[in-house]
Amino acid sequence: MEFTEWIRGRTDGQLRVLVSARPELITPVPAHLEGLASRAASPSAIGRVLDRLDRFTLAVVETLAVQPGPTSRKQLRDLIGAALADDQETGQADPEPALSEALGRLSDLALVYGPDDALDLGPGVRKVLEDPAGLGPSAVDAFRHHAPEHLEEMADDVAPGTDGPGKERLAAALAEPAALVGAVSAEARGALDQLVWGPPTGRVPNARREVRVASARSPIEELLARGLLAATGEESVTLPREVGLYLRGGRVHRGLPATPPPLEGMARDPELADRTAAGQAFSFVRSVEELCERWGVDPPGVLRTGGLGVRDLKRTAGELDLPEWVTALVVEVAHAAGLIAAGGGVDGEWLPTSGYDLWRVRSAADRWMTLAATWLRMDRVPGLVGDRSAGARRERAVGAMPASGEAGATVKRGDDRDRPLNALHTDLRRSSAAGVREATLRVLASAPGLAPGRDSVLERLAWEQPRRRGPLREQLTEFALREAEQVGMTGLGALAGHGRALIEGDDAAEVLAPLLPEPVDHVLLQADLTAVAPGPLTSELNRWMTLTADVESKGGATVYRFSEGSVRRALDAGHGAEELLSVLGRHSATPVPQALSYLVTDVARRHGRIRVGTASAYIRCDDPALLDQITADRRSAALRLRRLAPTVIASRSSRAALVDSLRAMGYAPVAESIEGDVIVSQLESRRTEGAAPVRTIASSNGLDPEVAAAAVRALRAGDAAHLARREPVDAPNGQVPRGPATATISALQEAIKRGVRVWIGYLDSQGNATSRILEPARMEGGYLTAYDETRAAVHRFALHRITGVTGL
Repeated sequence: MEFTEWIRGRTDGQLRVLVSARPELITPVPAHLEGLASRAASPSAIGRVLDRLDRFTLAVVETLAVQPGPTSRKQLRDLIGAALADDQETGQADPEPALSEALGRLSDLALVYGPDDALDLGPGVRKVLEDPAGLGPSAVDAFRHHAPEHLEEMADDVAPGTDGPGKERLAAALAEPAALVGAVSAEARGALDQLVWGPPTGRVPNARREVRVASARSPIEELLARGLLAATGEESVTLPREVGLYLRGGRVHRGLPATPPPLEGMARDPELADRTAAGQAFSFVRSVEELCERWGVDPPGVLRTGGLGVRDLKRTAGELDLPEWVTALVVEVAHAAGLIAAGGGVDGEWLPTSGYDLWRVRSAADRWMTLAATWLRMDRVPGLVGDRSAGARRERAVGAMPASGEAGATVKRGDDRDRPLNALHTDLRRSSAAGVREATLRVLASAPGLAPGRDSVLERLAWEQPRRRGPLREQLTEFALREAEQVGMTGLGALAGHGRALIEGDDAAEVLAPLLPEPVDHVLLQADLTAVAPGPLTSELNRWMTLTADVESKGGATVYRFSEGSVRRALDAGHGAEELLSVLGRHSATPVPQALSYLVTDVARRHGRIRVGTASAYIRCDDPALLDQITADRRSAALRLRRLAPTVIASRSSRAALVDSLRAMGYAPVAESIEGDVIVSQLESRRTEGAAPVRTIASSNGLDPEVAAAAVRALRAGDAAHLARREPVDAPNGQVPRGPATATISALQEAIKRGVRVWIGYLDSQGNATSRILEPARMEGGYLTAYDETRAAVHRFALHRITGVTGL
């Protein structure tokens, strides 16, 4: 049976399953089913779908791939059963239950087709599989580059007295290699045994040497002379597939597990895990908020090569009271969510975006969902920040290549001088990062109430996606496990309920909201100039406390300490002493202590008595005695002060440096403008333009059912026209349909759902009105895909050019 005819014979339901599981086949929708079959046989499409197969299903494909042609189901069952027979752990010698499920899935994916007595792989699958089951190429392919004269000599040695071309005679002899294998020495047999179960290739010097059986002097020469090894390069050899199968005793695999390995780890109370994860989720949201607030006031610069400087990352980690790797995670997620971006002029600074202000006013659960969804889908890897090892570079450049050769698998490692990777740098992108995170979390989702260990998760992933193994994948899995704990997806190592809802595409915010602590709008002011927050503060109160006090400790309750510097910071931001005491009194469950009231009043009394302007800079004060005190102070010598008048001193230092120096000497100056007005600093945080934060996640469960159904209808209609070669029909007579755009869109959506024909008015590229009779199939991205009966072909129509719709 031809593959195209098999595709054409599938039911609409089966085709919907196919395009839902392999959406790349209908991007865009092919004109007919023959085009769909051709696209399904392309190497890139085959590689993608093979990468999604589990170990057992892939073994079924590999078993069919090493067969010379179509195979009966009974023969396939015997081969798979032989592979399972020595699997002592599962003890499952009967492959039928797992085999039936695997064949059903492979048929749905159009990787295997045909009746039970002639099962075969789809076109192109064998070419994509490299060394299936660890077996080398067939003898015909292995010796295809050898000189005909050399093949004739080899055939004369191993198959004397036979007729035909040398390659065919040699291939016939290797099809039954028992005598050839039995004739080699024990050392040569040992060399073969090393290649039996893969990989089937090896390296030997001067592999293309011409040697006869009689002149062979070494074990390798014995094998080369008999064709038991084939030279594929100057220093590389491979084991022909027929020889490998013989040495394996006819088995394609050994110890093949039909079921995934069980997860092993610590049992966790689901409710405790959910509460723990919810607490961490709230902390992560607050960390992002604090980061944006601090960077809005004191933004770090953008490196010339891009990214965030190492010193800036260390400083930010100290301010957030987080380890550097967690800080890098916070920064990267905030950037990916569109909450921070590069801006601020020529040199560039990392600033919060306008999207941050929209994100900040939402509920804590919604804010977390935005951050968690961004982390789950982003292609950046925060765990690589600071990585400088050459070994890691080799793993990413070489070991990370998936078997399918997916785009982006090899990565550019731009630091030839062994510099560490910076946060927010473009080199942190890895195309497989999002897929690894989702696969890792789905493994955790398969074992509710269990916190599986790292090795157990890696073993399960190796079974679920064996073609995607590699050093980078293992590293990304480790990153995913530890980052999931920090983001709040997991608690105590077990997947939380809101984490499960997120990866399933449900409303995670609704699940998380009841678990989050209620923000409090008060603090407890104490006589030792501290304030205790008995829980998470509301956003506004948290911003106010961060401005007027310094965080002394965090935990179940956050302790803030008031000091002269923190009170002056609030005064610099334009707040007065009475306002400070009023706000503190309004939000304190205890009276304002006398010591705190005295501190605020005293700092406010001295604040601003000294004014600093630009001369380079000058000092102005209405109290000459205070200026006398400054000029007499030995610490002011470096400022190179000069008295211009009883109330004015000039300096060669800049205004900012002069203000900082006077504050270090114990004074409380304020900066003033050229007009003599006080410059209020840090009154408003700075913002830059940036992308709006991601709100929801895209479904990872395939195409929308309506989209899949529409695509199948378009394929059926196009295929019918392709086969019948229908002639174009005339458009109806009369006025071209016209109507409002909203009514047009609604009518087309209804026609797609019902699968009915419509009559439309359409403006061509010259603006001329035309009539079309369509069978609408799909509408997306401003275009309608439909079968045009007036042109007898599938076309895409720009929605803005459709003047109206009328039913037929």
